[in-house]
Amino acid sequence: MDEVRIDGGGRPIAPTGPLRARLERHEALFWWLHSAYVLALGAGIMWLGARNYSWLRYSPLYLGAIWALSLFLANVVQPRPGAWWRRVRFAVNYVNKNLYQQLLFFILPVYAASTTWSSRNVVFLALLAASAVLSTLDLVYDRVLSARRVLAAWFFAFNAFAVVTVALPVTFGVSAHQAARAGALAAVVGFMTLAWRLRRVGRPLAWARVAAGALLVFTAAEYARPLVPPAPLQLTSTVFGSELDRASLRIASPLSSLPSGTDGRVYAVTALRAPLGLKDRVVLRWYRDSVLASASAGHTVAGGRREGFRLWSAIDLARASGARVLRLDVVTQEGQLVGRAELRAAR
Repeated sequence: MDEVRIDGGGRPIAPTGPLRARLERHEALFWWLHSAYVLALGAGIMWLGARNYSWLRYSPLYLGAIWALSLFLANVVQPRPGAWWRRVRFAVNYVNKNLYQQLLFFILPVYAASTTWSSRNVVFLALLAASAVLSTLDLVYDRVLSARRVLAAWFFAFNAFAVVTVALPVTFGVSAHQAARAGALAAVVGFMTLAWRLRRVGRPLAWARVAAGALLVFTAAEYARPLVPPAPLQLTSTVFGSELDRASLRIASPLSSLPSGTDGRVYAVTALRAPLGLKDRVVLRWYRDSVLASASAGHTVAGGRREGFRLWSAIDLARASGARVLRLDVVTQEGQLVGRAELRAAR
């Protein structure tokens, strides 16, 4: 006589075939293999993102779909038990993960191209890379991230900030400062709508928690702005020299090390690359051994030039006297680092 299995509620469990039983036994392994496969696909998406920024015009559709599905999951699907709703939850999570993966792996090389690797920019890039990888880990995403409302809200808020901040300059020519503000607003709205529970409308404590979380999101976005690379702005080259041809913006006498005297000047010519239509303002700052020595006025950078937008600046050698390192930082007027170059004293 066949053995009948009973579940916790006293109901008989339907027998499973050998193939299904094997799949259930190795379910975790299959999901980890699937995550590895998706991570490999992410590398291909990164390759595309590094070569064609125009795909960012579709990012609002992706972000809107993720937000709508996350809202549906949190307010309609999660509270309902039953096998049918578990299948719906699985489907929603699967679609959301794919949308996240395509978005995050696409913008990752765009931010990487604007990152100054010797600066704090690396912190933001590392967080974005971790977020992209997390979206590929099926078991972590399904069982932890999407299952906890506040974690899902924080995850969406961070990624909404990253996507909006880089998409607006590319698609609408919005400055880095305005894009960062819009990204902060998108993060706050996303967090509040996903963290809020409709059935707790009349509870003041719930309002206070969501408001506190939204304030924290906005504060983090504002204070973390200097950490965010001003993508898609890029510093492509910097040349130092003792003479400058101002008509052609070419260095006539290049320098490979910092002169030891105090007479004369050090000139620098930089080339910045930006997409067509983008206009932003940047400042060139000179540092003597990490101490600010001089700063230029703001320059408006117009994107779309194949050779890049060229700027020049100079500093008197008297201000750099005794310095071991003379550093030039190109920053936006709001303090986001576009790029950095150094001229070291000869040993």
